[in-house]
Amino acid sequence: MEATQEKTLQHETTESIEIAETTTPFADLDETVKLALTCASEKKAFDIVALDLREIASFTEFFIIVSGANQRQVQAISDEINEQLKKQLKSKAIRIEGYSSAEWILLDYGDFIVHIFEKEARDFYDLQRLWRDAKKVKLPKGF
Repeated sequence: MEATQEKTLQHETTESIEIAETTTPFADLDETVKLALTCASEKKAFDIVALDLREIASFTEFFIIVSGANQRQVQAISDEINEQLKKQLKSKAIRIEGYSSAEWILLDYGDFIVHIFEKEARDFYDLQRLWRDAKKVKLPKGF
């Protein structure tokens, strides 16, 4: 019988490859963005995602994307974000779109935009796929 020999490849290197940071820490966010995320969480929004667009877009710095179970919850999330940002930080939305139909409410605060979706609309528009080159914000536990 023939004996088989095993060969292994060994490669030694002293070079290190630097991998670019793909997430933005929550602590690096402005207070307005943090408060908007907290308000959404407190109103039981789910699938909460924040995208850092600063390196790839000039029209805004962050997207906040959240989902609500139905139109009433989508509106409640929108109302809470609006009210608390006005009350606590004197920040008012530049533009609000989609409130009456409540499939997709957009709250534009200039430096960041909040997208509040019903599940079906979120799946259809799939903003996370469209903006996949953006860094994700690393949200703390509980979001």
